[in-house]
Formats: sequence, structure tokens, C-alpha cells
Amino acid sequence: MKVAAVIPAYNEAANIARVLRPVVRSPVVDEVIVVCDGCEDDTAAVARRFPVKVVELPQNVGKGGAMMAGVHSTDARIILFLDADLIGLRQAHIRDLVEPVTSGTADMTLGVFDHGRLATDLAQRLAPFLSGQRAVRREVLEDIPDLEQTGFGVEVALSRYAERHGLRVVKVPLPGLAQVMKEEKAGLWRGFRARMRMYWEILKSVR
Repeated sequence: MKVAAVIPAYNEAANIARVLRPVVRSPVVDEVIVVCDGCEDDTAAVARRFPVKVVELPQNVGKGGAMMAGVHSTDARIILFLDADLIGLRQAHIRDLVEPVTSGTADMTLGVFDHGRLATDLAQRLAPFLSGQRAVRREVLEDIPDLEQTGFGVEVALSRYAERHGLRVVKVPLPGLAQVMKEEKAGLWRGFRARMRMYWEILKSVR
């Protein structure tokens, strides 16, 4: 069964190569798609150094829209979503996320950071349903209306759908994995504003 890794990215030129190296070498991934969500930096150019498909969106549509643009660009039956700013991603993480879905024992997996960085570990222990690292059957994504409009609330929408429809969801510990925080990327003030925007979009999806 074909597996595609979809990596939504907004201005992640400094980080995305670190994510792509293990993904393109993974024996459980058949196709890798990087979606540049209205990027204003060299994310697309960096991604093209790797054997991946690059989808460039002319303007920023938000995380949910970028993820679904990647889904629409492949015929894979299983989609692995990964964030573009991960630190410490290994092939074992990818295998552990994908295997329960390809084996038919899960409809969706949910990756949870474990002993990576204190701040990101704590956030995921408090709210694992916000994880951007997950594998899911394609028909699940196609059944959720307006997923493109959810922005940063896309993970909440996926988790709520899974709960309401009784999907088999397996939480997968991801030891040593973490990600770059927004304040580290954009500076304290701009990063804080970006975080507040993310929280607002998440809150809207919970209503």
C-alpha cells in the first residue's frame, strides 16, 4: 500500500533539510511531498535538493490547506504528516508512525515527543491531540469536511473526527524528537505573535 509523506512548510529553509534526510531514505515511504505554503524564503530550493515533489502555493493558506494540497497531489492510500521544523527525526520514528496503519491495526497514529526538549515534550504530554506527526488512511481525510479551512486547528479537527467516529488511534512515542519553537525562528515578539495566532486557530476549531 503506497505511503506518501506530506510535509507542510512555511519559511523553513533553515530546518527542512534536517527533516528530509531521514524521510527520503525511509524504506516505508514511497513518495515525499513538500508543500511550500506561500514561502518567502528558500524552502522550495532547499527541498529540491532532495528526491521529493515540491508543491508551491502562491499565497499562505494555513497548515490545514497546505496539508490537503499535499494530499491532493498524490494517490497514496496512507498519508504520513510531518512538521518541517523537527529536530532529531530518525527512520525509526517514521517506521513506528507508519507501521500500525499499513498493518491494518490502526486507522491513525499520533506521534508524541518523548525526552526531546522539555518545552515541546510538556506541550505534547498535556495535549497530544495537537501533534503534527501522524499517519492516517486517506479515506479519513477525504471524509472530513472543510479540512482545508482549519489552519493550525487541523490536528484538533483530525483528533475530534477520530474520537466521534470511533477510529482506531494508536499513540506512538517518538524518543529524542523535538521541534524548533516559533520564538527561536522569528525572535521573541514575532514568535509570540505567531504562537498566539496558532492558539486562536486551534481554539476556533474546538468550538
